Amino acid sequence: MAKYGDFGPTLAVEYLQRDDGEDLDEETLRRWLISAGLWQARRRGTPHRQWRERRAHWGELVQMDGSEHDWFEGRRARASMMVMIDDATNWTHAKFFESETTAAAMSVFQEYVGYYGLPRALYVDRDSIYETTRDSTVDEALQDAAPLTQFGRAMQELEVELNLAHSPQAKGRVERRHAVFQDRFVKALRLRKIDTLAAANQFLEDEFLDEMNERFHVPARSEADLHRSVPRGLRLEHVLCYQEHRVVQNDWTVSWCSRIFQIHEKHQKLSLAKKKIVVSELLDGQIRLTHQGRSLVWKELPERPLPVKPKRTPQAAPTPYKPATTHPWRSKFQR
Repeated sequence: MAKYGDFGPTLAVEYLQRDDGEDLDEETLRRWLISAGLWQARRRGTPHRQWRERRAHWGELVQMDGSEHDWFEGRRARASMMVMIDDATNWTHAKFFESETTAAAMSVFQEYVGYYGLPRALYVDRDSIYETTRDSTVDEALQDAAPLTQFGRAMQELEVELNLAHSPQAKGRVERRHAVFQDRFVKALRLRKIDTLAAANQFLEDEFLDEMNERFHVPARSEADLHRSVPRGLRLEHVLCYQEHRVVQNDWTVSWCSRIFQIHEKHQKLSLAKKKIVVSELLDGQIRLTHQGRSLVWKELPERPLPVKPKRTPQAAPTPYKPATTHPWRSKFQR
């Protein structure tokens, strides 16, 4: 049992049966561990009161949260696991990232949609990824719209309702899933000597998530699946990205994050000077410039071009006016 020294009886029996071919009863192992002083019997408390009933349909509500933890037990730096769990069924999707960021939230959401479709609603905490405290822009104020984060703007475009929890307890399903991962998955990583995010994510995708979903999945009260397909013609990567509005200068350049983009002259008919366009940075680092949904052709400049001053043609000095001999002004002197 040294191999499974800190495993609970239930988890130890699973590994003994699957990996070591030992057919051992869980309660028998529990009694052995208790008698040897290696496990302490836990008193069962009163049943947990379920304050909020599960949603009835798969895809009706999905909870999402990040868990920063020493997943690799010192074999590499701490990391964050982004977890998405369906409220009705406990069906779970997860992925590792260096930290919980907007890009991480967009990336794991994009993967989830690729597998299952767009959920009707998302339940998250009040992290700055999902809720902003900035003041409304002029455009937002004119439209009487609340300021949004980049993630909030993407959910609005995808028509996914974003619900903000008031406490960790309010999103208890994803919090409990964190506890399961921090127990079972940490030990699984240890046994396989995994010490990189790439290998951990591969293990999640190939084995662990399937096994966990099979074990902890519960049937929904309704058989209907409320996930929606991505609308035709819409590309998720063009929505799940960073977007900012920028004004086109008279020389048809746009400034963004200390970079200068020159819009191609083929768009001359659009008369873009002094108009707003959208600059987008995709999760893979690609840049897009669009105007009213239309992609623009552009190139990046090493520096902003100097303003061009109009050339002035030198003009000859005006010839002095010499009145004619018959001019009335001369006639009075010729009398």
